[in-house]
This record gives sequence, structure tokens and C-alpha cells, in this order.
Amino acid sequence: MSSVISLGEKIRKARLEAGLTQEELSELLMVSRAAVAKWETNRGLPDIENLKFIASALSVSVDYLLDENNSVDFSIIKKPINLNKYGFDGRLSSFKKSKIKEQIVLDEYPDSEINMLTVVKTYNSSSEKMVDNFVGWFSTLFGGLPLFGIHDFSKAVATLGADQYYLVDKKDKQYFVLITDEYIISRIMGVTFNSKKFRIGDKEFMKVGKLRNK
Repeated sequence: MSSVISLGEKIRKARLEAGLTQEELSELLMVSRAAVAKWETNRGLPDIENLKFIASALSVSVDYLLDENNSVDFSIIKKPINLNKYGFDGRLSSFKKSKIKEQIVLDEYPDSEINMLTVVKTYNSSSEKMVDNFVGWFSTLFGGLPLFGIHDFSKAVATLGADQYYLVDKKDKQYFVLITDEYIISRIMGVTFNSKKFRIGDKEFMKVGKLRNK
């Protein structure tokens, strides 16, 4: 007799097979790492909207998460990056680090249209109350530097130049790209975003400029 696999176990299995940590998945979903941990251990259940976001982030169907008989088709690419190749050093300023990561995504996606992203609104998942993220607006004053997952100015200053997000159009595919100090994580989007603003998970992004090789 085959045992029934819980929703939490399926989420965890899909995440591991995609090569993502809980933190990385939470970044892609725009939720807290604690939320992912609760879902995976069956101490909490994602609502229908988050279930859709999970399926999209892991490139699986909602049916797979709810039906034990479906197989998985992953479209997430996680690659380690050699920041030393680009002269990366922990003592560099946040501005210089961000410029290095911009070059990394340019090298990874040549002959592509690459848009820098910033967060302009954050949605409270419990009440769906919209909260304006003025840090996203503020960041455009500094050359369009991307700031992500930020809820107050002090945290923005502390995390400037850390994880960076991009929307990449390459041929007939669109990729949502996250660059950390260790990895470049890309996932093929199931829905193409052509407007200046769009929402993924709990955050609304805005395109703040295109990257181009000098």
C-alpha cells in the first residue's frame, strides 16, 4: 500500500529537487522563510493564492501539489557564480557590488532585454492591505539601483546591493532572475509581464531601467 504524501512534503520535495533553500524559495515567492518552513512541516497551509504562487515558483502545477499521481517538470535554474572572477570583495561598497552583479546578469543573458526591478508596493498577505514601499521610489533617485524585500529605510540602507532582481526577455521566454552573493537563480515565467508594473507574490515590482553593456 502506497503512503499518502502530504502537501508540505510535496512542497519540500519540489523545492529540494529544484535545488533551492527555504530562503531562496521565500525570495522567489516574496514571503518569509518562516512561512515556507511552516508549509513544509504541515504546521500551516498556504491559501489558494499562495498555492498558485508556489506552483508557479517551482514550475509545477497546482494539480501536482494536490494530486499524488502527477509528475514534476522543473524550470528553475540555480547556478553558483564566481564573484572573484569579477573582482568581487566583501569590502567593496554596496554600489560597486550592485554594478558587478549587473555585469553578471549581462554576461549570463547576452543578446537579451534585461530590466532592473524595484518594489513599489507590498501587500499584507493576512489582510491584503496594500502598503506603499517608498524605498522603491527612493532607490530610483540613485540611478535606479534595485532594492528588494525592503519595508523600511534603515533596512534598505543595510541591504543595498545585496540580492538583486531582474526580468529578462530572451527570444520567446521570460525569466525572473535573482542574484545573491553566491548564486544566480532564474525561473521561466508562466505568464509574460509586458507592463511597467506587475505583481509576484506579495510584492508589486516596477521596471526602473534596462541594463546595457557599456
